Amino acid sequence: MRKGVYLPPVQEDGIAARHRAETLRQIRAVDVRLDVDHWFSHTSAAVLHGCWTWRLTDVVHLTQLRPPNLEQSRDRMLRRHWTDLPVRDRTEVSGVPVTTLERTVVDCARILRPAQGLVVADSALRGGADPALIDEILRECAGRRGVVRAREVLGLSDVRAESPGESILRWIVHDEGLPAPRPGLDVDTERGTFWVDLAWPEWKVAVEFDGAVKYSGGAYGDPSARVVAEKARQDALEEAGWIVIRVVWRDLDDAAGTAGRIRRALWSRARP
Repeated sequence: MRKGVYLPPVQEDGIAARHRAETLRQIRAVDVRLDVDHWFSHTSAAVLHGCWTWRLTDVVHLTQLRPPNLEQSRDRMLRRHWTDLPVRDRTEVSGVPVTTLERTVVDCARILRPAQGLVVADSALRGGADPALIDEILRECAGRRGVVRAREVLGLSDVRAESPGESILRWIVHDEGLPAPRPGLDVDTERGTFWVDLAWPEWKVAVEFDGAVKYSGGAYGDPSARVVAEKARQDALEEAGWIVIRVVWRDLDDAAGTAGRIRRALWSRARP
């Protein structure tokens, strides 16, 4: 049985960190009281593997090899899935039985809203998930509920994503019918080379996602210095002829408005 690979910790805001801690507590509590073979799966497995997540419920998911009985199905905070889970898709993280990273990616993409599924998939790829194995598992799920959605989501997954916000933003761009951006691009300017989150280099349009944690200090350095550096970076990109659109968390709740800002910038550069 292959051991799980725990991803490097992601910088989270207070709400996300508290949700992750509470989910892990619930998983541990469920694990010690179950007397049937089980593997934590879906969003619970994503948390155990250390994947990025976004706006998940508190329901604990697990997969078992036989159907749950009536009594087992009554717990609304515990969702039991049953299937013939291949040994290939079983592992453990810190002694807790869990589905493998690749199986977890497919399961999440099948049941979550697309943006949520893409957040998990992007971070799993960054954590070393095998794309070929993900594709194999997805093929084996042909005809099952949520597979069509999963194919669309996983077709967009990209190891270059650097944060949950970027993943959500890429889904918005896709869902709103905009041209596909390039995730992560080094842009040369007279002040140096700067990395942009999403780019349409043929039109010199970039989108930057600004999570509040970027200016929270700690590993990110002095917040005031960070603001000054970001301003200098923005100036350098604009002097090099780039349109830079900045997006924050609240903008992700207005998909149409955010897409409209990007569309107008692209249109301004596409016109003769």
